[in-house]
Amino acid sequence: MIIDTPEVQDINSFSRLEYLKEVYGMIWVLVPIFTPVLGITIGVLAIVWLEREISAGIQQRIGPEYAGPLGILQALADGTKPKLLFKENLLPSRGDTRLFSIGPSIAVISILLSYLIIPFGSNLVLSDLNIGVFLWIAISSIAPIGLLMSGYGSNNKYSFLGGLRAAAQSISYEIPLTLCVLSISLRAIR
Repeated sequence: MIIDTPEVQDINSFSRLEYLKEVYGMIWVLVPIFTPVLGITIGVLAIVWLEREISAGIQQRIGPEYAGPLGILQALADGTKPKLLFKENLLPSRGDTRLFSIGPSIAVISILLSYLIIPFGSNLVLSDLNIGVFLWIAISSIAPIGLLMSGYGSNNKYSFLGGLRAAAQSISYEIPLTLCVLSISLRAIR
């Protein structure tokens, strides 16, 4: 005799753990996003460690060796120092505090917004646009404006020259990159 009541159906659905399918699906949505982020983070940590080890060998001194095995975690230790985390926020007394504060935010936000067009999987696209490459170029080109704003907002000629130099360097990297990307885009249109 088969009993088919709502209580039995609830028990059967609970015993099959159907709700875990949704959790499993959500986890697999996040895997394509966190895989490149984790790979890039580990790559940067390894490159920083190699740079410090090679610099120590060239300068005939002891390299990083106290943070983790062989000093591999030195970059993480540098980032979590109280000196960097709890640093006082200094604003220029005669400068424009709004420009000085908003400038770095504009530079970082424009770079983070450029990740909107990257497809992280076949079904995981944050924004599906026909002009994706052109939007990426346009959004990432806003970063030098933030650098200029920070330099100008300090009301110091040396900081302003430093902001101009950083913006010029950023633009000088973007021009060849843009030309390469646009030439590939034009070739792909045919």
